[in-house]
Amino acid sequence: MITETTGDLLRDDAQALVNTVNTVGVMGRGIARQFKREFPDVFTAYAEACADGRVQPGHILPVRLGDGDRWVLNFPTKRHWRQRSRLDDVEAGLDDLARILVRLDIRSVAVPPLGCGNGGLDWSQVRPLIFEKLGGLETDIRLYGPG
Repeated sequence: MITETTGDLLRDDAQALVNTVNTVGVMGRGIARQFKREFPDVFTAYAEACADGRVQPGHILPVRLGDGDRWVLNFPTKRHWRQRSRLDDVEAGLDDLARILVRLDIRSVAVPPLGCGNGGLDWSQVRPLIFEKLGGLETDIRLYGPG
């Protein structure tokens, strides 16, 4: 089920929070920068994974928060921080996100407007993809629109 909402995604009590990232290990702007400040251990794990070549478009990097059952799901929407996001990368990432949500038995997830901020994608194209790829899941999807 998908519920559209507004507010501060980082304050959502969902079991998982989606963080939009690039594949080169930089969290310098937008929501990624907020995640870096809020969850420094997530940034460290992400930067190491980038250095090892494990962060690629279409592949979510899950990072557990502490010893609990909460997660940050790093979602590559850009290949390089200087480049724009690509709709096909978002689509491939949504396919992997759906698999990850089921595999990790995540009951609720907060999702930002993937690639629509600094990535430059059009929300009118991204929003329908999110509904198509995630709408049939039993997970409580909390979709944060742009703004």
